[in-house]
Amino acid sequence: MKSAMRAGEKERLSTIRLILAAIKQREVDERIQLDDTQVLAVLEKMTKQRRESITQFETGGRADLVAKESAELALLATYLPEQLSAQELDQLIAATIADTGAASIKDMGKVMHALKAKVQGRADMGALGARIKARLSTPA
Repeated sequence: MKSAMRAGEKERLSTIRLILAAIKQREVDERIQLDDTQVLAVLEKMTKQRRESITQFETGGRADLVAKESAELALLATYLPEQLSAQELDQLIAATIADTGAASIKDMGKVMHALKAKVQGRADMGALGARIKARLSTPA
């Protein structure tokens, strides 16, 4: 935050302040000190909100707000762990399906639960759910 202030990067400073405020708000609300996993969850939630906002602003034709949200999303991404590739996700899904013995779409919850800890912050859970659903829906 100090380096953003010194460099005069108003957009970056604003986004960093938003991140810190969201973390502090959750700490105050729950009366706890957040650990790294919980901070990561806050950042993921903010990332998801930005993606949804971008979609809505594009639909509404608000290019100015799309640009602002995209810049915030890019900065948030720098604080998240490196995202898994599609190939890595497919390998993890295949291994987890084999480990859990999932055979049908009814077992999707088991697979999601097992994968959640492994991919926390490194993959979009919505997209992951769609991949698992497609994998379990198709006959092996």
